[in-house]
Amino acid sequence: MVIMVEPSAERIGRWIDAYVPNKDLFFLREEHLIKLEMHLNDVLIFPSKEFFRHSSYNQIQLVNSFEYWKIDKEIQYVLVADPNWLCSLSSEMQKWINHIQLTVHRGLILPISLLTTPYTFPEEHLVKDHEEEYVVLHSKLWSELPYEVKLDLLKGYAKKWDDWNGYALDDSIPLHLQRYANTFPAEGGGNCLAATLFAVSQQEWILNEWVHPETFAEGLKRAHYVMRDTEQICTGDVVVWMDVNDTFNMPHIIWDKICSLIRMVRLFLTLGK
Repeated sequence: MVIMVEPSAERIGRWIDAYVPNKDLFFLREEHLIKLEMHLNDVLIFPSKEFFRHSSYNQIQLVNSFEYWKIDKEIQYVLVADPNWLCSLSSEMQKWINHIQLTVHRGLILPISLLTTPYTFPEEHLVKDHEEEYVVLHSKLWSELPYEVKLDLLKGYAKKWDDWNGYALDDSIPLHLQRYANTFPAEGGGNCLAATLFAVSQQEWILNEWVHPETFAEGLKRAHYVMRDTEQICTGDVVVWMDVNDTFNMPHIIWDKICSLIRMVRLFLTLGK
């Protein structure tokens, strides 16, 4: 049976605290730096290749908030700035920079249509794309928004990633899974590979790890799973999809009553004990 699930107030409070980092990042091309030349004394200017290799800027929360995977590969520089830097510029310059962030597909840009109650954002933080109006979020702006506005934006944004529908559980589901089924994490970090390894190992701490494909395969091997190319699955099997590079993608562990998670799959890869 499908049920509606919703994060607790405490969970959403944690999301609000973590969503917008306390440093501002601006993704730019060389021609943008030329226009900003007189305003760059108080920022760090990273060549993009160095930035994306930098351990300090590859933390999961930064990656998730700014959505690095979507950013235009043609950007050449990343500015790292104090939260007060942007507002020290003219309104016209702020709006220009914010529009650039939209065009390079940076994260932390949300449609104002997510709001259930109208709110007037500073004009320099508003940008348009195909008639849709967006607000470009930065640390200082986020800190000044009313709690209700942050709540509206984050709940709406979260629902773009998931419809918040879950499945009612029964006693056939192992106890260690029942504790976490139909709940929301408090922070970013764990991914689907970590959740699957937790399901087979019962090691709770793994839930908050960002597990990579080779680590995932090693974990399955240590749990005595073996690779099988078959259309037959049963309770306890792990089902994974492989991309063109034979990399694991979107695994699920199958228990009774959860098989309905797997829809419209004609051929899949199982790792069965």
